[in-house]
Amino acid sequence: MLAIIGGSGLTQLSNLDVSRREVARTPYGEPSGVLTFGRMECGEVVFLARHGHDHAIPPHRVNYRANLWALKEAGACRVVSVASVGGISACLNPGDIVIPHQIIDYTWGRKSTYFDGDGASVLHVDFTEPYDRQLRADLIHAAAAARIVIHDRGVYAATQGPRLETAAEIDRHERDGATVVGMTGMPEAVLARELGLPYAAVNLVANHAAGRGQSQNGIRFERLEEVLRETMGRVRAILAHIRRPADGRQ
Repeated sequence: MLAIIGGSGLTQLSNLDVSRREVARTPYGEPSGVLTFGRMECGEVVFLARHGHDHAIPPHRVNYRANLWALKEAGACRVVSVASVGGISACLNPGDIVIPHQIIDYTWGRKSTYFDGDGASVLHVDFTEPYDRQLRADLIHAAAAARIVIHDRGVYAATQGPRLETAAEIDRHERDGATVVGMTGMPEAVLARELGLPYAAVNLVANHAAGRGQSQNGIRFERLEEVLRETMGRVRAILAHIRRPADGRQ
């Protein structure tokens, strides 16, 4: 079963034929909201809104461990994260869609591992490629099948939030090699890796990052919702076209 975690602008999937909703409990507390099960063209899906149905949970307070654990326990075997980002690279504009291939983590203080606490064993996971190669390829193929233009590579800078970045910070991120910036990509990606869940992301460029393009003198918040609304239909089309794994699992 495919799990989809929705971020800003995606609190529900309008093209999901809902069959049931379940409240999940985990050893790590409550996830962000109920799990919504149903079918899309790609098969069985479970959906979770990362910030809660009413978008009340800020990025640094999302219970990432509970979210991933609940999806795994529900039977998910792959996870696609949908998240809005700021565009750092000059080639990115509001409304663009990026399938990132790398992450730089600038977050701090978040509970970022399941292997923590008294008596817990230490586990080092390989994170050379933070996104699953096959699932990324499936997303790129899905975009082509849906005839949607995307950027098939990107470096995601994960920042702490909830404030947006300064122009100087964005300059630093660009020097570090980042092309987009967001607040929820970590520790979500590494927790999925610890659970053995293939994980990949679809990033929607909601705005130019601070000091770039239309955000040269500040972020225009009045445009963000409009851009997300216009872009989300294309994201849903990509999700609907994700092909099933070769082994026949959902």
